[in-house]
Amino acid sequence: MSDRWDREHVLGLAPDAASAKAGGKVAEPAKWGDAGCDGEAVWGECQGSGKSAYRACAELAEPAFRCSCPSRKFPCKHVLGLLLLWSDGAVGAGARPEWVREWLEQRRQRAEKAQEKKAVTAAKVKDPKTAEARERQVAAGVADLDQWLRDQVAHGLAQAEKAPYRLWDDAARRLVDAKAGALAGQVRSLAAVPRQPGWPGRLLEEYALLRLLVTAYGRDDLPGPLRETVRARIGFTQGQDEVLAEGQRVRDRWCVIGSRDTAQDQLTTRRVWLRARSGRPALVLSFGAPGRPLDASLVVGTELDAELAFYPGAQPLRALVAERYGQAVPGVPDGTSVQGFLDEHAAAVAADPWLDRLPAVLEQVRLARDEQGLWAVDGDEQSLPLRLADPWRLLAVSGGQPVTLAGEWTRQGLRALAAWHADEGAVIL
Repeated sequence: MSDRWDREHVLGLAPDAASAKAGGKVAEPAKWGDAGCDGEAVWGECQGSGKSAYRACAELAEPAFRCSCPSRKFPCKHVLGLLLLWSDGAVGAGARPEWVREWLEQRRQRAEKAQEKKAVTAAKVKDPKTAEARERQVAAGVADLDQWLRDQVAHGLAQAEKAPYRLWDDAARRLVDAKAGALAGQVRSLAAVPRQPGWPGRLLEEYALLRLLVTAYGRDDLPGPLRETVRARIGFTQGQDEVLAEGQRVRDRWCVIGSRDTAQDQLTTRRVWLRARSGRPALVLSFGAPGRPLDASLVVGTELDAELAFYPGAQPLRALVAERYGQAVPGVPDGTSVQGFLDEHAAAVAADPWLDRLPAVLEQVRLARDEQGLWAVDGDEQSLPLRLADPWRLLAVSGGQPVTLAGEWTRQGLRALAAWHADEGAVIL
């Protein structure tokens, strides 16, 4: 029998605070029938508002979730409620129903097919002729972008304010055709800039960073790590198997400090931020099509002894969890002051000028507000602009007292993701 997770672990799987609250309301034994568990899965049927009960189950290893309800959240409130009951010992061992066996078998078959497809793709990438052909395509696409950037600046930025979306989308499509997908994504995201305050300076800055990237790609004398960074931002990425085999390995105690999902182009991306006890940051990415569950194995507010394999680059940040040692436990990350984080950020940007986000853990900060918005203020009265949709939740957690605050730093400020107060567990913001 798999070790039962504690309540904090289950609630840490919730995609947002509303789902966690709704899951708690569903976690009543009277609402569930035919519930059971074994060493691999937990399942049950929850009576909803309709005639048929919702069938919910969870695979514990990955973990992965399934529910017949129409919710687009993963895990939904029914799965969370079921796992909370299981955590409390209210779900006993039992034999798997047929629908659970079918789901687990389908997952196994999909995993096998994915591995086969990955092996075929890796073989094509390593083929010298294929690699050479792609290099030529990318080079042509980058040269086209260089001319496009020159044209945008030469014609002036005034037209961008009322320009249709296709101004950037057409340029991005040409880059997709040239096999420079990552670069295409950066260009496509520029369409939102003219809708923001102070957009002319921001748009010119983005154009300058793209021109810097284009210029760097054409040089042969870059240091190896910086060259890897440039190629990754163009669209040359390493496969997971290659990273696990050749990437830099770092073993430490890693605190999961925040998670954020974003959707773009029919693809949902989950960014999970970690911070080691040594202070090193890491980013674990997972991707999924709409309606597909994302990796939920890293729970915010937990700490794990693990070895991470890092993708190469001048500022190695993205990583894969290569090996785990023991179970994850609740943990509070070590933080720093505002000035300490600014020093970390300056060093990171010096290594990777295109870095657009970095995790931050601030200790002993309080929430402040003025006419310009919200701020995270530390004991030295230094502050960072704070992006927080619901400040009342943070105020309720802290009671006005200093907290340890984790978030994702971007050019727009610090997007708060989680907070810790006193000896309490993590609160998702």
